[in-house]
Amino acid sequence: MFEKPAVTDYPIHELLKRRWSPRAFADRPLQSDTLRSVFEAARWAPSSGNGQPWSFLVARREQTAEFERLASLLVPGNAWARKAGALALSVAALDRAPGKPYRHSWHDVGLATENLLLQAFSMGLTVHPMAGFDTVKAREVFAIPERWDPVAMIALGHPGDPHDLPEEIQRKDLTPRQRKPIAEFVYSGKWGEPGGLD
Repeated sequence: MFEKPAVTDYPIHELLKRRWSPRAFADRPLQSDTLRSVFEAARWAPSSGNGQPWSFLVARREQTAEFERLASLLVPGNAWARKAGALALSVAALDRAPGKPYRHSWHDVGLATENLLLQAFSMGLTVHPMAGFDTVKAREVFAIPERWDPVAMIALGHPGDPHDLPEEIQRKDLTPRQRKPIAEFVYSGKWGEPGGLD
């Protein structure tokens, strides 16, 4: 796997430091047992009131028709994801029960997805979540009910060589990772005042 470790200001777990979202996938199938482990990790994510508002539509590349239905949702700029061993679509329940909105559903789906990402990465896999897909088409193609929101497409598979990507996308994968410093998002006293960690 092409390594692109985070340059951190403070120590963090090695798995978090090394995890990133490559776009290069090897032309190798994903085994069903591997996918089961990845989604088992999603299953055990933290959840507000144990509501577990996440669902996933998933297909391995060998399941050609189902894989193509998921791939058809991708915007052209995410065509590289078609090389992945599997595609998934995360979906959030917007209600805890009829008439009871689930205010934290997207948050909890994000937690489930992060569990999935970390489990997959720990197994030597590549995972890349994507916002670039057609949510309206997703509802139509998969008959997603009202009060359920398509959240993100997810490409999963074995790592490939970023040098095999088209040049424009290759640059994105080969560029060092960057994040805002802690002082730009951790505040104390009032909004916008860095602090609280001393």
